[in-house]
Amino acid sequence: MPASAAGPEPEQHLIHVEDAEVEIEHYPEDWLAFALFWALGFIVFLQFFTRYILNDSLAWTEEIARYGLMCVTFIGGAMVTRRASHIAVVLLPNLLPAWTARALLALVDLVTLGFLGLLAYFSVLIVERMQVQRMTVIDLSMSYVYGAVAFGCFLMLGRQLQRVWRNARDGWRSAQEALTAGLVTEPESAKQ
Repeated sequence: MPASAAGPEPEQHLIHVEDAEVEIEHYPEDWLAFALFWALGFIVFLQFFTRYILNDSLAWTEEIARYGLMCVTFIGGAMVTRRASHIAVVLLPNLLPAWTARALLALVDLVTLGFLGLLAYFSVLIVERMQVQRMTVIDLSMSYVYGAVAFGCFLMLGRQLQRVWRNARDGWRSAQEALTAGLVTEPESAKQ
């Protein structure tokens, strides 16, 4: 009996896609970045409104918007560090044997930790040096602005410490997970 007489054949798809479960996280740096972002949006709108609608721009809005953008950037950096979603090229760990990929991922985590440690250290030095420098329009010390940058640097350092601890406890298995998922193949010499 031909296949067409028995009924339609089941559909075959080359690609099967399922929606991933969305997990909403609420961490302190998320809420802080959210509040700063919307405050920055309000200030920029206020600047636009006073300059182009009222023809009398508020002088402080441009300066505060610039400093607000700096704060959002470094607080947002802590969010990105927690999620491990910095821009990265992950080709090399996928091409290496599992044990070498784990060593490479450990090295990357430790170099990132060292860099963020230096960044936090130097941000404190800049805060100390900027105490005598004043903002242009508002009579406040620039150390407040750089204090927010230092806060963001220390948040990133703390989140990277958590990441290194978690990855070290798990043995940097993300490369092994890629191997078992069939994304990469392990060389014959590593299997023996």
